[in-house]
Amino acid sequence: MFIKHLPSLPLDTPKTAMILAAGHGKRMLPLTERIPKPMLVIVGKTILDRTIDNLFAVGVDKIVINVSHLASVIIEHIRSREDNRIIFSEEDIPLETGGGVINALPKLGNEPFFIINGDSVWVDGMKNTLLRLAEKWSPNNMDALLMLASTAKTLNFDGLGDFFMDQNGFLKRRKEKTISPYAYMGLSIINPLSLANAPNGAFSLNWLYDKAIESQRLAGIIHDGLWYHISTPDDLEFARVRFADGHLKNASFF
Repeated sequence: MFIKHLPSLPLDTPKTAMILAAGHGKRMLPLTERIPKPMLVIVGKTILDRTIDNLFAVGVDKIVINVSHLASVIIEHIRSREDNRIIFSEEDIPLETGGGVINALPKLGNEPFFIINGDSVWVDGMKNTLLRLAEKWSPNNMDALLMLASTAKTLNFDGLGDFFMDQNGFLKRRKEKTISPYAYMGLSIINPLSLANAPNGAFSLNWLYDKAIESQRLAGIIHDGLWYHISTPDDLEFARVRFADGHLKNASFF
């Protein structure tokens, strides 16, 4: 059983968020030929709507969604919500994660904000996942804070992981031909000031993460609930079955 309303520490939760929804989702083909990956449905709700609802639930009052691939499908769906707290950052040419954020910065502002991948699917643990991020966030010694999942405890993840974490919560990259214990879940908080001198055009947010690692300002926090890695049609079906079963069958919570 998950406890959804365990009190959190006093905190200044970001009021702005960006959802990255411009990608092609090529590993999800053929489903993404006509449906943007964030618009795929799990138990009656799109992945995108799940993320939007999670953000509004913690007090976010502006969400910027970048769109490119099948942009009209996402725009039409979101406009049906009739919610002026959601706005779009349109990309004629996909700008990748980093370029997409830079393109949207005029709409995001100068304060730290959440960044959520358009295919991120999670279930809260003992506390609200986004509030746990906000509690841990410290702009004085972080450029970015990433929510991480234990690779050993994620049921449908067979990758090599992304990061190692030291005793203070700061991250280092997994080296080639090695295995690391934590994978990035696609949920983060970043300080937009850390994007100064970013490359022009399309680039990955890995540019920011590597820059932050060099200055020991990339931190992580380990998720205490469930994470579903949604990369292929098989991953999507796995998540659909688990959601339908209430996450109980053979599910490792911690």
